[in-house]
Amino acid sequence: MTKTLEKTETSSAPGAADLREWYRLMHMGRVLDDKAPNYLKQAIGWSYHAPCAGHDGIQLALGLTFRAGVDYLFPYYRDMLTCLAAGLTPLEIILNGISKATDPSSGGRHMSNHFGKPEIHIQNVSSCTGNHTQHAVGLARAAKTYGRDLVVFSSQGESSVSEGYVYEAINGASLEKLPVVFVFQDNGYGISVPKSDQTANEHVCDNFRGFKNVLILKCDGKDPLDSKRALDEAVAHARSGAGPAIVQADCVRIGSHSNSDKHELYRSPEELAAARAQDPLPRFRATCLAHGVTEAELQEIEKTNLEAYNAASDAALVAPDPDPATIHEHLVPEPWVSPAFPDGLHQEEGPAITLLQAVNQTLKEEFRANPDTYIWGQDVANKEKGGIFNITKGMQQEFGRSRVFNGPIAEDFITGTALGFCKLDERIRVVVEGAEFADYFWPAAEQLIELSHESWRSCGKQVPNVTIRLASGGYIGGGLYHSQNIEGFLTTIPGIRVVMPAFADDAAGLLRSCIRSKGVTLFLEPKYLYNAAQAKAHVPKEFAVPFGKARVRREGKDLTVLAYGTPVHFALEAAHRLEKEGVSVEVVDLRSLNPLDTETIFASVKKTHRAIVVHEDKIFGGFGGEVAAQITEQCFPWLDAPVGRVGSTFTPVGFNRILERAILPNTDKVLEGMRKVLAY
Repeated sequence: MTKTLEKTETSSAPGAADLREWYRLMHMGRVLDDKAPNYLKQAIGWSYHAPCAGHDGIQLALGLTFRAGVDYLFPYYRDMLTCLAAGLTPLEIILNGISKATDPSSGGRHMSNHFGKPEIHIQNVSSCTGNHTQHAVGLARAAKTYGRDLVVFSSQGESSVSEGYVYEAINGASLEKLPVVFVFQDNGYGISVPKSDQTANEHVCDNFRGFKNVLILKCDGKDPLDSKRALDEAVAHARSGAGPAIVQADCVRIGSHSNSDKHELYRSPEELAAARAQDPLPRFRATCLAHGVTEAELQEIEKTNLEAYNAASDAALVAPDPDPATIHEHLVPEPWVSPAFPDGLHQEEGPAITLLQAVNQTLKEEFRANPDTYIWGQDVANKEKGGIFNITKGMQQEFGRSRVFNGPIAEDFITGTALGFCKLDERIRVVVEGAEFADYFWPAAEQLIELSHESWRSCGKQVPNVTIRLASGGYIGGGLYHSQNIEGFLTTIPGIRVVMPAFADDAAGLLRSCIRSKGVTLFLEPKYLYNAAQAKAHVPKEFAVPFGKARVRREGKDLTVLAYGTPVHFALEAAHRLEKEGVSVEVVDLRSLNPLDTETIFASVKKTHRAIVVHEDKIFGGFGGEVAAQITEQCFPWLDAPVGRVGSTFTPVGFNRILERAILPNTDKVLEGMRKVLAY
């Protein structure tokens, strides 16, 4: 049963020295809050500011409860006072607000009011409200796995709790008894949407009654003393190993949602006056006076804060702006490259194994090599079953349940917790089976976007080291959600790598590079080739394939065929048929889609003067269009014919085998496409 504690009597006040420091922080937070809109009015910046006035109590208490460099804090865009109390300086707050290069959160790359400082564990989070709850849970999972005595704080507004991934995060934290404190700052509005349009409960925390192991506490978020009381109880529960806690803080929104909102359009004058009357700052000032702090001391604090603000603002205004020449920096970390196989080629002969065996074998080898490697997903580890395709067979038995385990049926939770887990230590490598089939990955698309710009957004301070495995493609009679291809979408996302092997040795080599490299890589596995005889190959010991290196599978001089995955084999078979007619076809296996080996592609096209791109995905909007465009742009003087394309029809892949054959490419369709290009 969920434990629920209602608000209790306010804790006894701290001593006069603590009160003075608390008031200094609260007042400085209000100074910054009030001054922020002026920068926009002067066309200096801070174009997005969500005021924290009215949330002062919970934010001050949260920042004070957080232990910089020990705990981890995932703030949201309204958490300015939280971050100030947690360790950011007024200068760092302003640098973020006006998007300067020296902003410790993102160097001007991220929206203002998204504060962070990874050096002291204040995380830079995205603008997708509430999705950082999953990252917090992943990090808490890592903390528990490694026995770290720390707490992860995840803060958000009450309306963002409506997001499904928040429920997934709290369910996962409850299931695993993770040391997370979820803070709901409830001001009654999601921009202009009242809470009554969000949930039937007066307090959104009550939506989680019945979640086992979760302690629910309520507090007055306008009162720092009561807020600190609740947070202390929450932390004690989380650190005890009993599970996560939720702190519901009742706040009031004194201003508009942000400087782009006009709350007068949906709040009455009476309501606005009532909100101002509940202002926490004068209330806490009165508390200080009642407990030994003098008026002269408070005035001196206020005077000093204004001087400190002016000095910080002056320093921020002359700080350097971001350099446009740096836009490509920190997008994707430099990958690991094997010194033994710098080009991803080998001539070694020996016993051949299937592509499935190669993936399973390589996973085990990498888990043995690095004890900080983990894998989870849906249905990947239960007794003798190792996933629906047996890719992870035997792994849990060898490496244990803490390193190989199942996740709930929630693809975004599987992926989002991977992002958080690897934040604990840069040595950690996470492999996730992002979905049982690539077609089911769509719920995780938002978390993939998070992964893709985590490094870039933080100027390389937050680099997720995650490999996402996806079983892709058709030819298995799977139909909808079991036979589609999604690389056409994946390759449009900057900040990630996308690879797809066609042979067992390349599967092993690419997977090894994925796991050993920093950053995020999508490892697409053509499921039709798992046990296909034509994909078998010998895998040398420690074989590796670098990203962005294609492989010429067949030399030729009359036509270049560019393919990846299953269609590589169609291209090789079609090339063999044309050879009997005296036509010499060069087949290039791309292997890596992003980065793409344009050097090998252009060299081949310049030699043969004709090109065709073959892939299993749809022709319309497919990845082949990008390859064809680059060839046309860079190799036009050498082309003797338009660049051809062969792929699927612009339909889903049907279930009935008759429909599937009509939709997907095959050797005959590839041969037809080759003849068309050769006819020019």
